[in-house]
Amino acid sequence: MGGLLIARKPIHLLCVTGVAFALTLAVAWATLPAQSFAMMAASDILCALLMLNTLVAFAVLGLESKGRVRWFWMLQAAGWTLWFSDQLVWVFFDLIAQKKIPQMYPADALLFVAGAPMMAGLLLRPHHQGHERSTRLGALDFLLLLLWWMYLYVSFVVCWQYISPNLDGYNRNFDILSGAGTILLIAVVTIFAIQTSGRWRTFYACFGGALLFNGITFYVLNRAIEKEVYYTGSWYDLPYSSSFVAFNAVALLGIGLVSSAETAADESYNRWIANFAMLGVLSLPVIAFYALLDPGLPHAAAHFRVLVTLATMFLMALLLFIQHQRLNRELRRTNGVLQEASLTDPLTGLRNRRYFAESIAADVSQALRAYADGHDVHTRDLVFYLIDADNFKDINDHYGHDVGDKVLIEMTHRLSSSIRHSDVLVRWGGEEFLIVSRYTDRADAELLAQRVLSAVADTPFTLGQTGETITRTCSMGWAAFPWFPGDPRAVSYEEVLTMADRGLGRAKQAGKNRAIGMQSARGKVADTPEKSCASLQVEVLAVAGPGASQS
Repeated sequence: MGGLLIARKPIHLLCVTGVAFALTLAVAWATLPAQSFAMMAASDILCALLMLNTLVAFAVLGLESKGRVRWFWMLQAAGWTLWFSDQLVWVFFDLIAQKKIPQMYPADALLFVAGAPMMAGLLLRPHHQGHERSTRLGALDFLLLLLWWMYLYVSFVVCWQYISPNLDGYNRNFDILSGAGTILLIAVVTIFAIQTSGRWRTFYACFGGALLFNGITFYVLNRAIEKEVYYTGSWYDLPYSSSFVAFNAVALLGIGLVSSAETAADESYNRWIANFAMLGVLSLPVIAFYALLDPGLPHAAAHFRVLVTLATMFLMALLLFIQHQRLNRELRRTNGVLQEASLTDPLTGLRNRRYFAESIAADVSQALRAYADGHDVHTRDLVFYLIDADNFKDINDHYGHDVGDKVLIEMTHRLSSSIRHSDVLVRWGGEEFLIVSRYTDRADAELLAQRVLSAVADTPFTLGQTGETITRTCSMGWAAFPWFPGDPRAVSYEEVLTMADRGLGRAKQAGKNRAIGMQSARGKVADTPEKSCASLQVEVLAVAGPGASQS
């Protein structure tokens, strides 16, 4: 709000100043002798001041705005800077050199190029705050369109200016391209006025009106120059200069405009821009081919257009290569995000069963290599702990699933604080969790089980904003891989995980709030070749949770 108040005062002042400049020009035209030096000076200087006035107004709005709106105003100011520069050329010739500006003068390009940043600002769609990705990729599409637009100017205007001088051809093509640029600007603004509402619709409607007024007066003035009936200070300058005041009104309506959030329709818009850019690329060989076949085109001009086409195609290919690289990086990043999401539980942020399925083979291989290589006995085991929240259904039934979710999240935090960084905590399903303890010693398994039981049961869980608390416990079952340290490959990790699940079942049957470890009976190996879970002989280790009775 502070920026809005800061911007409002100078914009109002600039609008008043613009009106004063226009009225001063009208008085000068009515009172000063036609074609006099005084009239010429008044027309050139006041016209330059009107342009500078609009340029400053747009720049002030850019400094006080944010996001796409800031870029919009700055690009408009950039276009007006080019326009103002062309006017300074007129001031130089009329007032300093005191001679007529030459036909086909290079400064004409400033008028043509001025439309490019103005169009860029509009194509940003300042009424929408776009995503960084769409802005980044859309910038390259716009550069393709800008390059194509400049290619048309060089091929069809500069061609008649330097390569094969032809005033009629130069004037005709300049007028066509300049008029087409103005029509495109008006068309884009009109479309945006239809698509938007509220202040943005009013703004675009006024902007379109100012562009139309300026375009008509410029066309009339330019035709007068080509017919050599124009002189500085003639009546053509009055409507043309007055059109700049209309842009002051645009600035006034632009105070405080803010972008809205981007919608799904913006992706469609970005595709349209990309399609137009591709059409521009595909048009190049057609233009070059036509230049070679046109019998009325001088050989030098045809040769020039073909060379310009080849150079432009090279630059466009470079831009397309850069865009392709950006798209590949974006695709890799998106695939990485999707891959991470597919391996993560959305509620707790823990790894899920899919992650376990994809990573367990590497953990098993590491454990088998550790046994084969005779690694330290304290870091070569892989222990599975299956954990289940006791009586969790009661929480959902009495307090609702939202509270149940919060309890699960809090339980996740407590479990995470109980394990080492090398261990992996997985949400196994519902209220069940799996800890994969890596690089460990099965002899220490009871210690981790005790830490987990205490972490869950020692501190009551807080339910919602009421401050009510409840005490919860959990049950655990664990088993170590390899099942037989002397024969690591005898039993698969799936069978060991099943044994941990059996330990969890026994813990539930024994009264909950406890951990049951399953390990191979010392010195006993199953007789069946496949050594299935059903045939394994086990020893049971029991750890009671806080407040639980031993059984």
